[in-house]
Amino acid sequence: MRRLDPTEARPAAEAPAPPAKSPPPPEVVSTAFRRDRLLAAIVLIAGAGLILAIPFALRAGAEFFLPVTAALVIAIALVPMLEWLERRGLPSTLAAFSCVVVFLAIANIAVASIVLPATDWVRLLPERIGRIRETLAPAMKLYSQFQRFIDDLVRQFGSARHAPRTVAVESPNSLLDIIATSAPLAAVQMFFAVLVIFFFLSGWTRMRRHTITGRGSFEGAMTTARAIQQMVDSTSTYLGTITLVNIALGLVVALVLWLLDMPTPLMWGGIAAVLNYIPYLGPIASAVLLSLGGLMTFNEPWYAFLPALCFVGIHLVESNLITPMFVGRRLTINPLLILLSLSFWAWVWGTTGALLAVPLLIIMKTVLDAAGRPDIAGFLFEEGTLTGPPHEEDVD
Repeated sequence: MRRLDPTEARPAAEAPAPPAKSPPPPEVVSTAFRRDRLLAAIVLIAGAGLILAIPFALRAGAEFFLPVTAALVIAIALVPMLEWLERRGLPSTLAAFSCVVVFLAIANIAVASIVLPATDWVRLLPERIGRIRETLAPAMKLYSQFQRFIDDLVRQFGSARHAPRTVAVESPNSLLDIIATSAPLAAVQMFFAVLVIFFFLSGWTRMRRHTITGRGSFEGAMTTARAIQQMVDSTSTYLGTITLVNIALGLVVALVLWLLDMPTPLMWGGIAAVLNYIPYLGPIASAVLLSLGGLMTFNEPWYAFLPALCFVGIHLVESNLITPMFVGRRLTINPLLILLSLSFWAWVWGTTGALLAVPLLIIMKTVLDAAGRPDIAGFLFEEGTLTGPPHEEDVD
């Protein structure tokens, strides 16, 4: 029998197993669930009230919110150019100033090629009313005959006569009064927007670094960095690609109108390019304006509508072949969301809001995808909370 050596290490005693944790009582679980449901209901009601109040606040404060929002969208679209200049060794302030100068140069060229000729067309409109009436005389004659036929039918059926209503039409203000009242405010808003773009770009790198490094965890910092990069990439890619497509569309329209002997074809091409930023409604407005311009220029009805018909054909090719080829690969948006965003921002800020509808939709969609969306359906129909089930990548 082997005797134990007292110098030999004795095996350590096994640590006692921790006591099994008992599950909480059902009353505690039920109380916690009711508390979570109550907090979720309060958050849902407060969020619904905030969502209903925001549109009216944006519309009432359009003088402030509109230039700020437009400036932020433009600044986000200019971030890739800013980063490209900074990688070449330019300081942030100088790179931001260069981006602002390039943007203002492009904007001034576009305004000069569109607004100045358009002013002449507006001045000629009262003089060309007679030509438009003569050009549309056959169509108006047909319409009057159809209207007379309808009136005869109504008279034969013995429709009740109604007293004529007097409608008071308020005469519009003169163009000089409109410019005198709106130009100072527009100039101040434009200068304010340019300053917002410059200061946003000059502090972009520092602001992004501070936002990322200020997170409490590495995962939060990576999520923030990914969301910022996706927002910049999606917005700049869409605006850059659609700008190139619209410029090409405007040049093709200008060339076709030049072949048709339409005056100021570059102006019409620029109008088509700018209005093409507005989905669905912009091309319709361009076709209507081209129809009016054709009626002011040509005497024959079939030739007067030819510029608008040519534009419609070019737009169909662009919207069904060119734009899906370049934009569809990078960015896919539900058409219903585009229509809702277009109608919402057009109601809030008019034409400028319609121009900003798609970029704002892209920015909000990117932020919501990164931050997570509340599970409203689960809260309403499944007696859950606003926190949705975890994603597969979170579980892994």
